[in-house]
Amino acid sequence: MPRNRPVVLLSVGHACVDVYQGAVASLVPYFIAERRYGYAAASGIVLAASLLSSVAQPLFGALTDRRPSPWLLPVSTVLGGLGIALSGIAGSYALTLLFVAVSGIGVAAYHPESARLARIASRGSHAAMGWFALGGNLGFAAAPVLVALVAAHGGLRLTPLLVLPALVGGALCLPVLRTLGDHGRVGGATSAPPGTDDRASFVRLSLAVACRSVLFVGLSTFVSVYAEQRTGGGRSAGALALFVLYLGGAVGTVLGGKLAGRWGRVTVARWSYLGTVAATAGVVFVPGPALYLFVALTSVGLAVPFSLQVTLGQDYLPTRVGTASGITLGLAVSIGGLASPVIGSVADATSLQAALAPLPALPALAWLLFRALPEPASGGNPRPPSVPDVGTAGHPSARLG
Repeated sequence: MPRNRPVVLLSVGHACVDVYQGAVASLVPYFIAERRYGYAAASGIVLAASLLSSVAQPLFGALTDRRPSPWLLPVSTVLGGLGIALSGIAGSYALTLLFVAVSGIGVAAYHPESARLARIASRGSHAAMGWFALGGNLGFAAAPVLVALVAAHGGLRLTPLLVLPALVGGALCLPVLRTLGDHGRVGGATSAPPGTDDRASFVRLSLAVACRSVLFVGLSTFVSVYAEQRTGGGRSAGALALFVLYLGGAVGTVLGGKLAGRWGRVTVARWSYLGTVAATAGVVFVPGPALYLFVALTSVGLAVPFSLQVTLGQDYLPTRVGTASGITLGLAVSIGGLASPVIGSVADATSLQAALAPLPALPALAWLLFRALPEPASGGNPRPPSVPDVGTAGHPSARLG
């Protein structure tokens, strides 16, 4: 574990928030079973969580660049949980979409500011930012388990219990804000880190992250239903596939931070995407229990670049850290939800396998985009000498390299 207490707390808080990103896909089989939604209608719920979030995260990122707002962390955490808690007891499809959208706004508000604070608290360490990103992956992994514990025993009417992680996460934010003190309230335009923005590289990076997002969200939306079909198992077989998808992400995130320290972020991400091409093809076309192995390999392959892409984005746009975080953690990630209804519509018209068949092309495209990306010069300076090596938040001008 990192010795920096704020990073640990931010990582746990990140897990509590990302439970609600994972919960949306985890609830899809229950919406299909209890409310008889088709694939397209069910994927519309994922779209509702992603659409506002995809627009809102860059806006929140630009806001935190101009006026850092640490108070957003506890408020957005609770908002994210409240929306999911109410979605299961909504009386209509429209209200379900509304509450899921509210949760998406909460998630959107959380990520840019939390990434900015994690950048300060990590003091430029790839490994520390990997732990922060790990929290989000663990939250995703916990989502199907929590949803199954709640919905499997009482159906959607018990979803109000899912607000509990939000209350825990909101409480954990408070000591972080006290520890960071004034450091957490400075930044943005008044104390932008030195450097020149590389917008062309940032655009290519964002396109690669978007490819990752479409693949990850597409799988997380339908892999549980697909696993039931391909393995012949019941609801538990689908929940296991989703759990493996999310848990593999936790492993890949930690692995990515370690590998990047040796070979560089761009190189590690490039090879990870290349390996994911074959793994994704295995998920789509290999039947039986072997599907779980390929789900795990795909998950690890998609997670290795995750935290590396966040720090790369911050280094490509060093004068707009909040905006970079909002796009790499927000717009480019949430855009996957925009593709889910397309996948669902194709599945309704043909089959789920036919709808998932194009997915292996996405990591191939991400690999091509990464081939044109440079490694930022700051990548070799993981811990600036001006930052004290103690368990405090560090200095607001500390840069991630």
